[in-house]
Amino acid sequence: MFALLLPLGFLSLVSLFIGVSDLSPALLLAGNPDALNLFFTSRLPRLLAILLAGAGLSIAGLIMQQISQNRFAAPSTTGTIECAMLGYMLSFVFFGNGNQLWLIFGVAMFGTLVFVTLIQRIQFRNAVFVPLIGIIYGSIIDSGATFLAYKYDAIQVLSAWTVANFASILEGDFELLYIAIPIAIFSYLYAARISAVGMGKDFAIGLGLNYQQVLIIGVMLVSVLSASVVMIVGSLPFLGLLVPNVVSLFYGDNLRKNIPRVAALGALLVLACDIASRLIIFLMKCLFPCW
Repeated sequence: MFALLLPLGFLSLVSLFIGVSDLSPALLLAGNPDALNLFFTSRLPRLLAILLAGAGLSIAGLIMQQISQNRFAAPSTTGTIECAMLGYMLSFVFFGNGNQLWLIFGVAMFGTLVFVTLIQRIQFRNAVFVPLIGIIYGSIIDSGATFLAYKYDAIQVLSAWTVANFASILEGDFELLYIAIPIAIFSYLYAARISAVGMGKDFAIGLGLNYQQVLIIGVMLVSVLSASVVMIVGSLPFLGLLVPNVVSLFYGDNLRKNIPRVAALGALLVLACDIASRLIIFLMKCLFPCW
């Protein structure tokens, strides 16, 4: 764990001082009002959003893979992200913009409840079928969102919204991501039950667990984390798929022990990519001023 926290702390410090506007530790220590305003309004919120989004989506992927007994499952296989897209388009159509976060989150959660009701009513032998049903369900919702975008000439708007972007994160824009903290704690405490479900329906029932209840709670945890991330920063493809598999490869399959590891690696990966992208753009502008 220390091997993950050390580079994470170092890159977090580096990230605070990388951006369009000049900011240095000397200006902060001197109490420069402009530097302090930039730090607390933009740089610190951006860093927190990166860490919370990376950790939250990685934990969602770990839980999804565990309950579905499928290492190729991802947070997007619950239909929540597609429902959030639909909520965004409804906000765009009825309010003229996509800033109605309450509507986006509400549609995402309502769509998740529909999905949970659906998997309750469909009789299946184990949770392996959950991501398959989720893919079908998500594709249907995605078609509806795309139809609205096409009808109101907003295809590019929808596409831009779904792509992760931390550049516009400011104080007051990202606080919903804090929901990842209590969910991560709850997941850590609930890990034994989720692990039992990951061993199969018969095994979980044999331990005296309510298999269906634990399965639904797991899906809801994944959905809330996915919805909060995609609403605030957009989609981070493959993060929830890649990070849990890398952690399992090196540390095994102990869910409770892997939750903090997955959170740290997910945050580190997103942070490293964000820093790299900013440096690449800076270098390109230096080498090609007309670019």
